[in-house]
Order: sequence, then C-alpha cells, then structure tokens
Amino acid sequence: MSTSFVKETWIYASRVREFSLKDWIVYVLWVGMMYGLFAVVTLFIGVGHFNGVQFPAYVYNIPLGIFIFSSAIAFDTIGHRTVYKEFLQTAEALVHHITIFAGITSVLVLCLAYHFPVFLRIPALVLVALSIVYSLIDEGLHWYRYLAQHSDRVEMWSHFFIFVGHLIMILAWWQWYSEGYQGVNETLALGFF
Repeated sequence: MSTSFVKETWIYASRVREFSLKDWIVYVLWVGMMYGLFAVVTLFIGVGHFNGVQFPAYVYNIPLGIFIFSSAIAFDTIGHRTVYKEFLQTAEALVHHITIFAGITSVLVLCLAYHFPVFLRIPALVLVALSIVYSLIDEGLHWYRYLAQHSDRVEMWSHFFIFVGHLIMILAWWQWYSEGYQGVNETLALGFF
C-alpha cells in the first residue's frame, strides 16, 4: 500500500519527537551553523545592496543557494538522527564527515582568498572540487541505501535539494572570488563590518 508524498513528509518531519538530548544538540549546532552562514552572507550582501553597492547579479545566488542547502539539511538531518541513524554508522558517516569538512573549509578558504587571492586560488579550487566530488559520493551511497530499501523518497528529495543548494552557493561564490569579489571593498568601506 503506497502513501502520499505529503503523508510521508509529515511522518518524516514528525520524527523530531524521537530526538534525544544529544540529537537536539547536534541538530541545533549543525542546522544553526548553516542558517548562521545564510544570515551573515545575506546581511553582508544586503547592507551593500541597500547602500548602493553594485554586485554582479550572480552574487545573489549565494544566499539563495545557502538557504536551499540549509533548509534541505534541516529536513534531512531529522532522518539521519532517527530512522536512518544505524545505517549511517558505516561508510556513509565517514563520507558525511569528509563532505562537511570539504564544504566548510572551501567556504573558509574562499573568504580568506579575499585577502590572499593568488596564494589561495589553488587550495580554494581543490576544496570546492572536493566538496562536489564527496557530495556525489554521498549521493551514490544514498541511492544504494534507497535501492536496498533503507531510505525513502523524502530523504532522497532532501538530498537532491542539498546538492542543488550547495552547487548554486559554491559555484556562485567561486565565480565571485574569481572575478575579484566585486562589491566587497565598497561594502567594507561603508563601515558596518
């Protein structure tokens, strides 16, 4: 008997009631960090924009990508902390940790590359590429779990949007860096940061 996707989504989201204290701590820290990145980037671009700074149009894709990415992570993590927790303790957990490490360090290096653009060009490119490669490996593991009936449509769709958001964010950020962070000097000169 099949259920509707809406009902499956409700069931998936309702699993937050199964969270232990540790699950809540991990969830709030992880999801909070992602929405924190969204808030900081949106604030920076917003302050510049509303004070007349001209950013290239693609720059607005960065907070959009972060929002999609963070919202999908907020949803996906519910399943990861509950029904799929035991399956993630194998190779998939390690892939998640490597993917997260590559993702976080790629953003940090892209930020530092504002000050050291030539020196950090290769490390930034390597970390951006690794964040994408490991995201693909992670997706492969999720599809393997899905085919083995240890995942569901809701988790698979959340992973689709994680991947979409990550790619929009990181590729727009790379483009911004590679074109010299147009608008950053002007925004910093406003004196808010």
